[in-house]
Amino acid sequence: MTRSKTVFVVDDDAEIRNLLKTYLEKHQFNVRTADSGESFLADFEQDSAADLIILDIMLPGEDGFSVCRSLRMKSLVPVIMLTANSDEMDRIIGLEIGADDYLAKPFNPRELLARMKAIFRRIEQIALSQEVSTEGQQESQETHQKHSPSLQRRFSFADFCLDALSRELSHQDGTKCALSGADYNLLMLFLNNPGTVLSREYIAENTRGRDSAPLDRFIDVHISRLRQRLNEDARHPQLIKTIRGEGYILTVDVDCQDANSVAQ
Repeated sequence: MTRSKTVFVVDDDAEIRNLLKTYLEKHQFNVRTADSGESFLADFEQDSAADLIILDIMLPGEDGFSVCRSLRMKSLVPVIMLTANSDEMDRIIGLEIGADDYLAKPFNPRELLARMKAIFRRIEQIALSQEVSTEGQQESQETHQKHSPSLQRRFSFADFCLDALSRELSHQDGTKCALSGADYNLLMLFLNNPGTVLSREYIAENTRGRDSAPLDRFIDVHISRLRQRLNEDARHPQLIKTIRGEGYILTVDVDCQDANSVAQ
């Protein structure tokens, strides 16, 4: 039997908290709530059993941006940020500090539910891929790489190595970085398609589960954040290059290793 997922709603508006709690519980979610950033972080410190956080930006005291930064220092739990500000900058900042998605108020709970399900689907697909990879460790490395490159445990490219199980990105100088869900999904998309131009629409569909709106800067911000993780020069990126009018391309070769090869 599938475990019911736990969602934490953090909003100082009691009406919104109660509405979401009632709505999400009808859809078989366990719902926890908090009316401030401080109370949420205190509760999360005591019990981090949450599958997704719905986090309002405009909170009293410690705002949603600060809460998200604090959360990312200790957890990769998916975060959907809520903003009442129509200014696109709020959304950009949220994505830059590690949020997985955002939603502007007022919103339809059905859209929020759809965004949540899209995030859970991506997480489940990654988990399934890792499970299949583990079960297939006895296959030869050549066969495994030929038929299922996305199921490899470790990806080496340029001066970096990504461990697909721990989601840890390592540089040859010894520095390591734990990737958020959004950063990991985007990097995996490129690693599974090296040398291929990926359109903005393709990236949006495969990382967010929905098309990118014409004026939506999500893709630009997401690419920029990933380039920062890869120590790229913002003006002259060498790993992920922009193909004007077409999209983005990973320009380096990718070497895949299965769990057996890594263990040896």
